[in-house]
Amino acid sequence: MDDDMKYEMVIPPGINTQMMARLLQEFPDLEVKQTDNGPILLGDKEKLEDARDYIVKALNERIKELEGN
Repeated sequence: MDDDMKYEMVIPPGINTQMMARLLQEFPDLEVKQTDNGPILLGDKEKLEDARDYIVKALNERIKELEGN
């Protein structure tokens, strides 16, 4: 298997500019690419999985803030 293979991950709705900036600071190896279907992240599978976990955590924290908890 090719070690340089890049995977794609769609950026989910709800990610604002500030979250995206923090995500790219946390994972500098990832790239953002604009497609006809919206922005995507490009990178290694493991880094994208870590980024997914980071996004889920950030969105859950934001939901709690909005709920007032």
